[in-house]
Amino acid sequence: MSAPTTPADLVILGGGSGGYAAALRAAELGLSVVLIERDKVGGTCLHRGCIPTKALLHTAEVADHAREGEQVGVKSTLSGIDMDGVNAYKDGVISKMHKGLQGLIKSRAITYVEGEGRLVSPTAVQVGDQTYEGRHILLATGSYARSLPGIEIDGTKVITSDHALKLDRVPTSAIVLGGGVIGCEFASAWKSFGVDVTIVEGLPHLVPLEDESSSKLLERAFRRRKIDFSLGSLVSGVQTTADGVKVSLQNGKEYEAELVLVAVGRGPVSQGLGYDEAGVAMDRGYVLVDEYCQTNVPTISAVGDLIPTLQLAHVGFGEGILVAERLAGLPVVPIDYAGVPRVTYSEPEVASVGLTEAQAKEKHGEIEVATYDLAGNGRAAILKTAGAVKLIRAKGGAVLGVHMVGTRVGDLVAEAQLIYNWEALPEEVAQLIHPHPTLSEALGEAALVLAGKPLHAHS
Repeated sequence: MSAPTTPADLVILGGGSGGYAAALRAAELGLSVVLIERDKVGGTCLHRGCIPTKALLHTAEVADHAREGEQVGVKSTLSGIDMDGVNAYKDGVISKMHKGLQGLIKSRAITYVEGEGRLVSPTAVQVGDQTYEGRHILLATGSYARSLPGIEIDGTKVITSDHALKLDRVPTSAIVLGGGVIGCEFASAWKSFGVDVTIVEGLPHLVPLEDESSSKLLERAFRRRKIDFSLGSLVSGVQTTADGVKVSLQNGKEYEAELVLVAVGRGPVSQGLGYDEAGVAMDRGYVLVDEYCQTNVPTISAVGDLIPTLQLAHVGFGEGILVAERLAGLPVVPIDYAGVPRVTYSEPEVASVGLTEAQAKEKHGEIEVATYDLAGNGRAAILKTAGAVKLIRAKGGAVLGVHMVGTRVGDLVAEAQLIYNWEALPEEVAQLIHPHPTLSEALGEAALVLAGKPLHAHS
């Protein structure tokens, strides 16, 4: 083994959203940085997650527009989905983003190391026969697609999201195990591609972490789109058959399809990387941290999907920046995870920030809720979308939660996040004039309702 390198200020294990954000910010603040990544910089989000799935969903939207052109007076038809073309488009987007990111890392004089790293002491990471010493270590090794006990992932008939993004054909039918964000996004895209889709979710609702009203609106929309789903029953077995897969549920129901997508969430990548040996406190594979992303070992921090916070790329960015600033001696504020926007990019989209109605009731007792139906919104009528915007406030107080369902409502959640995080009163939001005709007016209208002066809504 070669001698350790000159110690860097920060050695980062993992170049996904959390790791590279920390690297960029730390370098900007004058720290010397080593960034170690075994695959490609950008991690799951860029190569196997957010970016490719959203590209697929955009293809799905174009397919729907082609199929439904007649509804708006355009004589268009959908003659088919060319998966080679879809994949070329998707990979082109990834490649452009990847090149841009590589350029950024080079421009900040970050030492980039490609290889499998392992923590060998509280201040060192080993890659091959080279050891990288750091005054501080940041663990950012991310997550992998989980399976269920007894379900064998074979990559052809029983697949994860990783395989689903590389499919070279459009299956005739698919069963999606898991009705969370990933499951609903693939189900939505595949339905637009002409796949016969069934979602199986063990909990009582689709997107079960969202406000129940949002779940119900998504379920209604999926029923209209003829996306089948089974709620509240767990899988008892998955068997491959001659021409596909059979899924049995504990309630006795059986479904058959060409393939099964296992979308039951993501687990932390932490096994065999030396974390235990270095004395890092862990729980079920997750690295435990305080509100500043600091582990129990003074020289080690951790961020992203590896720690038990929201598994979102933008949370990784936020945590990475927080650690970099803390190490550079800047004053930092812990992240309010309720204040992080969340989006499911299905058709329709589901977007939210803040507390659900149930959480708000539990925390604040008396609350006030306003729901503005998109049926009254001009832009929603033009886009032919149904859904609603719901605002929750403590009685007489600030907005505690914003929950939205409809085409493109993900684009509204940036304003919603400001309303929640700046603890705005509905009366203050009601004073702001929203541009007409836009979907953003629905947010303004919901605030008008809560402020006791509805305009286009019944009070």
